[in-house]
Amino acid sequence: MKNFSQSKKILNIERTTIAPKIDGILNDEVWKNAEIATDFISFQPEIGLKAPKSERTEVKITYDNQAIYVSAYMYDDPSKIMKQLTNRDDFGQSDFFLLVLNPNNDAQNDITFFVFASGQQADAIVNPTIGEDFGWNAVWQSAVKMHDNGWSVEMKIPYRALRFPEQDTPTWGIQFHREVRRTRTRFTWNPIDPTQGNIGLYHGELKGLDNIKPPVRLNLYPFTTGIASTFDGESETDLRFGLDVKYGITDNFTLDATLVPDFSQVGFDNLELNLGPFEQTFREQRQFFTEGVDLFSKGGLFFSRRIGSAPVGNVDLAEGENLNRPNTTKVLNAVKVSGRTKSGLGIGILNAITENTNATVTDDDGNFLRNEVVEPFTNYNVLAIDQQYNGNSSISLINTNVLREGSFRDANATALVSNFQNKRNTFRVDTELRMSYVDYQDADAETGFSSFFFIGKTHGNWRYSFDHRFADTKFNINDIGLNLRNNRNDFGADWSYEIFTPTEKLNRFRINGFVNYRRLSNPGVFTGFNFGANYFAVAKKSLDAYGFNFRFSPGKQFDYFESRDGRPFIFENSGRIGGFISTNYDRPFAYDIRASVGAIFEDGRDFTSANLELEPRYRFNDKFLLIYNIEYNKRKGERGFATRENDETIFGERDRRRVTNTITANYTFNPLHTVSLNLRHYWDTVDYDYELFTLLGNTGRLTTNSGYNLDNISSDPNVNFSTWNVDLSYQWQFAPGSFLTALYRNQLFNVNDDAFDTFSGSLDNLFEQPALHQFSLRLQYFIDFNGIKSVFKKNTSS
Repeated sequence: MKNFSQSKKILNIERTTIAPKIDGILNDEVWKNAEIATDFISFQPEIGLKAPKSERTEVKITYDNQAIYVSAYMYDDPSKIMKQLTNRDDFGQSDFFLLVLNPNNDAQNDITFFVFASGQQADAIVNPTIGEDFGWNAVWQSAVKMHDNGWSVEMKIPYRALRFPEQDTPTWGIQFHREVRRTRTRFTWNPIDPTQGNIGLYHGELKGLDNIKPPVRLNLYPFTTGIASTFDGESETDLRFGLDVKYGITDNFTLDATLVPDFSQVGFDNLELNLGPFEQTFREQRQFFTEGVDLFSKGGLFFSRRIGSAPVGNVDLAEGENLNRPNTTKVLNAVKVSGRTKSGLGIGILNAITENTNATVTDDDGNFLRNEVVEPFTNYNVLAIDQQYNGNSSISLINTNVLREGSFRDANATALVSNFQNKRNTFRVDTELRMSYVDYQDADAETGFSSFFFIGKTHGNWRYSFDHRFADTKFNINDIGLNLRNNRNDFGADWSYEIFTPTEKLNRFRINGFVNYRRLSNPGVFTGFNFGANYFAVAKKSLDAYGFNFRFSPGKQFDYFESRDGRPFIFENSGRIGGFISTNYDRPFAYDIRASVGAIFEDGRDFTSANLELEPRYRFNDKFLLIYNIEYNKRKGERGFATRENDETIFGERDRRRVTNTITANYTFNPLHTVSLNLRHYWDTVDYDYELFTLLGNTGRLTTNSGYNLDNISSDPNVNFSTWNVDLSYQWQFAPGSFLTALYRNQLFNVNDDAFDTFSGSLDNLFEQPALHQFSLRLQYFIDFNGIKSVFKKNTSS
């Protein structure tokens, strides 16, 4: 096959003195003589097919002192063009045009700008390590126009949205993509070979951007939020002011700061009942911590939800005293500096400060006794240094530390990370070496170690890999990172086969298998072995997707974490099989079905599990989409940790039912006005058998000889757990980068030990609980310093 990465088309750009009007109508004088980029080639589902004349794409580009301008004409039958309206960065069912810019022309650090046929935008930063980061957002302009033979787009990309050094005659990496959604066909200007290497290696080159100067990159986002809430008869109001800042320290480095941050409009976490030995975690939703954090994610040392999370301190209580502990700590401010030089050196620095947090101690009658500090004034820091080379590889050093005031513990962690790809892009080797240090102040400090190694074939239809993961018993990064468990010495191997050219019936398919062998690092004992396979395919004509998977763990498996005291718990011969169907979302009505069943084949056990998830969706028109999801999960005869009694670990056999209902609705009037609804109800019951177990020494087996049962333990382990969340929001982008957002939120929560209650009975009980009602109105305005300068220049010259 031709080596596309060596075939780089060149597009010459010329400066304009009159900027085109961004209206989607390509009649500006500058477009008449601009060089045309055309002859697009497909890379999915088929590789190397030239776009037919009736679906050809023609792109032109120009620039001035403020921005790069792009026009594109996508020829097509207008009755077939898909143009569903969605939220920003949400692809939906829409054709799109994509501009990729790489000012360093290094094949690894792309900035992508999508314009959909609906007129909506998306943007992302992209590199081979993190993939596409749509948490990154820039302020730029675009417009779309429909025609009787296709659709057109115009774009204005201000230089403040890019990072580049001042150069006399630079060469930038550039690529154009076009997707025809109804066939899932992706065309690019410079051909791409998806069987080998990252797509950044296949960019063309942009020449002629002579004598452009990086602007002063200073963007201000002042905001104010008004909040009114009621809960259990108590009402509160609050008015908050704050400022987010983006400042270009140098041509390639940017400072982001949130001063007096306000996260009141962040969505609810999807709470679930957690019966396992590891903490429950949730995805980050705060924009400051989701945008442009690719450097900080290196090495897996940074988990941003730790900043502002629940306090870590403990309080000694006397008899009759109760502790009311807050769920979060307040973030006072956060700053990050990040960027990359033309030589490929990336540097990232993040600092955040949280305030002193108190818990309230009361007596049994609820009377206030005192405040206790449970999280002092705390400083969080992350430093990342990443050197890229060869257009496909990098080596990184990352350090994190947490400094707490007073006698509370401090922590530090360091990682050395290497991602190496050979020059032929046929093999990849990844390594991680990580050290942790926790100073407990009132106890001995602990130093831990962890490592990861991966080697794999990364080209062609057949691929395979081997990996090894190790962590000793003292490895702990959880003050600012996330490591659910340590004490491991795991080995894994994977293989896969996939097609890159459609067959007679399939647009694409992939099958992969894996095997894992697990041990503890200390003591060095066997814990488990499993193998399995996954299959995924997309039908050629219907574009429906389907697949199946299975997992099996033969023989004895030793779980050293379920007991909470380090002793093993044995189960044998567990397996699960599942599958899914996802119909083509291009149809007004589509659905997803996912199902699985599992069992344990062990003498004396009668464990089975079943999971069914249905997700129908209906697109009433290009503006209104409604999605309903219901998931039912049942586990019968499951055994696990129930409670502790007299310092003894108590196990139980339990039946568990879980039902989750979710409704998501979006009505998008146009790319600037959107109404969104998210409603979720989660119900979970756990019903324990009367007889309870204890572990029989260190054998891993359970026994009832200790005589524990539901009547003679101090707390009932049965659970009836339910939550209800509603988010209803309206967002108006009234100016570029400026938003008015109205949000109504409603939340209910209930937990008790009535595991036999019905779904309707539990729902009725839930609605008898006090509800949180909250309304907030947030106004954020975007101010570009260069715009302010231009106003003053005009006033001065008049």
